Amino acid sequence: MCGIVGYCGLQQVQSILVEGLRKLEYRGYDSAGICVQQDNSIETIKVCGKLSVLDEKLSHTPLSGTLGIGHTRWATHGAPSISNAHPHVSMDGRFALVHNGIIENYQTLKEQLIAEGFEFQSETDSEVIVHLIQKFYSGNFTKAVLEALNQLEGAFGIGVICSEEKDTLIGAKKGSPLVVGIADEQYFLASDAAPLVEYTQEAIYLDDNDVVTIKTDGYSISSLSSVRVNRKVQQVEFSSDEIKKDGYEHFMLKEIMEQPQSIKNSLRGRIEEDSGIARLHGLNLVHQELRSINRIIIIGCGTSFYAGKVGEYVIESLAGIPVEVEYASEFRYRNPIIDNKTLVFCISQSGETADTLAALREAKHKGATVLGICNVVGSSIARETDGGVYLHAGPEIGVASTKAFTSQVTVLNLIALLLGRMRRVSVSYGIKICNELSLIPEKAEEILKCSDIIKEIAGEYKDATNFLYLGRGYSYPVALEGALKLKEISYLHAEGYPAAEMKHGPIALIDENMPTVVVVPSDVLFEKTLSNMEEIRARGGRIVAITSDLRKDLEKVADHIITIPKTIEYLSPLLSVIPLQLLAYHIAVLRGCDVDQPRNLAKSVTVE
Repeated sequence: MCGIVGYCGLQQVQSILVEGLRKLEYRGYDSAGICVQQDNSIETIKVCGKLSVLDEKLSHTPLSGTLGIGHTRWATHGAPSISNAHPHVSMDGRFALVHNGIIENYQTLKEQLIAEGFEFQSETDSEVIVHLIQKFYSGNFTKAVLEALNQLEGAFGIGVICSEEKDTLIGAKKGSPLVVGIADEQYFLASDAAPLVEYTQEAIYLDDNDVVTIKTDGYSISSLSSVRVNRKVQQVEFSSDEIKKDGYEHFMLKEIMEQPQSIKNSLRGRIEEDSGIARLHGLNLVHQELRSINRIIIIGCGTSFYAGKVGEYVIESLAGIPVEVEYASEFRYRNPIIDNKTLVFCISQSGETADTLAALREAKHKGATVLGICNVVGSSIARETDGGVYLHAGPEIGVASTKAFTSQVTVLNLIALLLGRMRRVSVSYGIKICNELSLIPEKAEEILKCSDIIKEIAGEYKDATNFLYLGRGYSYPVALEGALKLKEISYLHAEGYPAAEMKHGPIALIDENMPTVVVVPSDVLFEKTLSNMEEIRARGGRIVAITSDLRKDLEKVADHIITIPKTIEYLSPLLSVIPLQLLAYHIAVLRGCDVDQPRNLAKSVTVE
């Protein structure tokens, strides 16, 4: 949520800032603004609404200069408004600041500053920071920022400029991501690497408590306690071409269609089909350590949580290790029982999810080995875990996760195979799993060819107001994820349930106006799920079935059938979820919804 862009160099900054913010639109926002250093002043333009509104305002009042900061805000403290939008400017007009995160003690600081004569123009917690910088400034810009930051409790990623400090940009990070891009005689500051890749592939991912002072001739990084630190320059994994729509109407559709390749990327170099073994060197654990694990906890939020639920079923089936899946937001508040034989997996597409990071730190504090499963190289989760697995899914711009989910499930299957082969999976069965895994991208391609058929089905249900999603076994988490996708992008109410639980309450909702989407692949639970569908049909409910089993009995009860290729039960979620993604997408588009930037949602949730 929220996006920061900063630039210090020789080029005119206005277009760099606006285009950089456009690369961050996927994070979600409700207002935007930029600030540019001009001679001995700083000029700010802010708007409420989308970047198109900012473009219009800048066309009448362009800003000239080579140093500046920009921001897209997702409202936390205070409603969306021009006064609450960033950048915020100090009372004396010398400093401008953009901020991501939440300052927990802002109210106390605000009261102190008001007592000292400072006046506030916004309802935000962020404005406190810029007034503190003014308060502590006595000719040394970096020192003033450090003193201000040491007063704060909470999370922040900031960018600051000063009218009296020519060509100087300061950034700082604690709990909210910040990246420095390095090019010839120019430097960039951003919430993630997306705004940088058009100009450079070299980046520094700041650690918590880092403060970077950037000038046109170089940069330096210190800690909040003023100790000089060095950070490694890394290569950004993706290019600017990968964050373009490539002719698709929406990023979400592009990312759904990319899944054959993203799954293939998650598998590349990680399976040995002739021996049925998975290779995951990033775990940083020897076989003896993995064999000693007697319990696994998987932590995630939203889509990552549902991927974890699939992982729970697969790991317990293949490896025989007890698995619990926890919402990251609840994990650290319930005093979880952890010992040194507990292995914790933290799943996050961005690697920056605040709740998941907090849960990670709690698990480490209690002595667990903590591994990450994330998509963004250099992200906070990747740096703070003991090891882990990158998804290599490529950038995901659409707020509603699609290809990250299937890549997460792919990696969890690899982890299950790795642990299973050490414990109870035979060579022959391991080979079968590897062979089936290698065929998944091709089978996913077959499903994507049915997009137009699914669009026709979507047209029949786009005016429904409630949906029920059902599945059993491995299909239950898929039903949850399918319902979440529909909620996120179409704003329709949808609930996922285990199919057998329907008769314990939700069946009261069934009528001809409430469609039910049932995930019913060819597995040992097919007949039981079919019986649940009969109960829906008997009450006049309409049914859309996702299946790899075209028995006549199914054709009698389902109004619409979307077929998927057969695979072994562990891998069926990788295929059955794709029609649900397409169904949600087409319903949302037919309803006129903004599928890439759904209301109230943010791609990277960096506040608790």
